[in-house]
Amino acid sequence: MNIYVANIPWKATEEQLKQLFAEHGEVTSAKIIMDKVTQRSRGFGFIEMADDTAGRNAINELNGFDFLGKNLVVNEARPREEGSGGGSRGGNRGGGGGFRRGDFNKDY
Repeated sequence: MNIYVANIPWKATEEQLKQLFAEHGEVTSAKIIMDKVTQRSRGFGFIEMADDTAGRNAINELNGFDFLGKNLVVNEARPREEGSGGGSRGGNRGGGGGFRRGDFNKDY
């Protein structure tokens, strides 16, 4: 079972997260997602557990659990949608506001 974990404290390690979930069953992997630029935690990650029943038990027990001073958000990970995870975001963003190139020369 693949489990999504959010609100992970920045100081937490993958090993600490793995140990927390291992109290509920066999953990096959633990991954905290890191920012590519800053190399700091993005505050979320994924746990893979060998057994679905143990995974559901971990979700029930650890959702809202205080882990290193922050309440975790834990639920079953949804499969990644086709086409997500990169590429152009494109489209018209709509709205307005902010400055555009050349605006700084205008008298307001």
